[in-house]
Amino acid sequence: MTPTQTKLQIGEVYRYSSKKNPSPPIVDGLPNYFAVTATKGAKRCLLESGINPIAAVKAIDGNRVPAILIQSSPHKAGSADTPWQDTFNTDTGYIRYYGDNKHPRQAPNKASGNKALLAAFDCHQNGNISVRETSIPLIFFRSVRHKKKAKGFRQFQGFGVIRSVELVTQPVAGGLFFTNYSFEFVVFSMAKESEEFDWKWISSRRDPSMTTADTLSLAPAMWKEFVKRGADALGLCRRYVAKMSVIKTNDQKPAKGSLEQRVLETIYSFYEGKKSRFEGLAEAVSERIISSSAGHYHPGWITSGGGDKGIDFVGRIDVGDGFGAAKLVVLGQAKCERLNSPTGGNHIARTVARLKRGWIGAYVTTSYFSEQVQQEVIEDEYPILLIHGKKLAEEVIKMKITTGFSTVKKLLQDIDSRFESRIQNRLPDEILRM
Repeated sequence: MTPTQTKLQIGEVYRYSSKKNPSPPIVDGLPNYFAVTATKGAKRCLLESGINPIAAVKAIDGNRVPAILIQSSPHKAGSADTPWQDTFNTDTGYIRYYGDNKHPRQAPNKASGNKALLAAFDCHQNGNISVRETSIPLIFFRSVRHKKKAKGFRQFQGFGVIRSVELVTQPVAGGLFFTNYSFEFVVFSMAKESEEFDWKWISSRRDPSMTTADTLSLAPAMWKEFVKRGADALGLCRRYVAKMSVIKTNDQKPAKGSLEQRVLETIYSFYEGKKSRFEGLAEAVSERIISSSAGHYHPGWITSGGGDKGIDFVGRIDVGDGFGAAKLVVLGQAKCERLNSPTGGNHIARTVARLKRGWIGAYVTTSYFSEQVQQEVIEDEYPILLIHGKKLAEEVIKMKITTGFSTVKKLLQDIDSRFESRIQNRLPDEILRM
């Protein structure tokens, strides 16, 4: 395709050539990143680090940072340089991103990228509109593989602001630990711009002859809404893709030869001959997924074998605090199945049959869900979370990194060591009184 010279299309992969030349507009069959992001008379916008502030300009109304470019390299996760696993779910406007502190003896706010994001966060959360007008937009990219090549390709993931910041601790080799920041980004909707981000806005912010107020006329609609209303408007501004929920089989299975495939094979091998114990891992993965989006997950218990009647674990979601809090029962089903055979729809039906009003289900499998099974769940509007093999492997990789285990097998052994102590024979409703 021939790209619009100044516009980035969300989900599009761009060629980030080592030559860093803005010409020609197409390189190796892909839109040229440096052509789209070029600003006349200004330096190139580089993505050499994870956090990349564009150099500040001395505008007529004061110094202004045009934007901060965020890059994540998922294929490097778990390495010495990138020990954290970022989470991108831009279809629901959510990114969990770890900062750039990597030194055990350094305060996390001393790292240059963290420092830039913390300064941006202060403006993003400010209740004064005149301060929010000076906010720095964040622009998100992922380093992706293209035709089996790992270097030189960036996928545009949208733009937005920082919603929250928290401190986290990461173990490293030698028994040391270091502290870093975890940033939650809100990705803004670009529906009114037909999912295109016009770089003319950023170029205007790089123009010292323009005031920040002048540049706002070129900003996307949701940025204007955010500046006007502040943090209260983040729900309105957040990107949400209303799409067909049926996932193709190939998208539920790890790519051949990938890290995810090796991890999934390790999981299946570990539980071979003791598949009932897979329930412990299934609950841990469900807890991670639910807690990242729906609220606090409160673990309950693993049901005793033989009498579970389609339920393998019980948990609870807590939403809100105090008198107004809501508690929802989670009934989980776990199936350690052959990786190349779809899970049986009858098992899902058994789980759904146990759900009462206000309860939700979680079904975790090492295999995948057929399109027919998915369609039935969608059409009948079953409140059940379906976790396929690829997603299972991805979450286990994140768990291994955040818990500091050297191998996936050691992580599985740790989870399995607590299996017997988690077994209880109780009614699901009892979780509401715990």
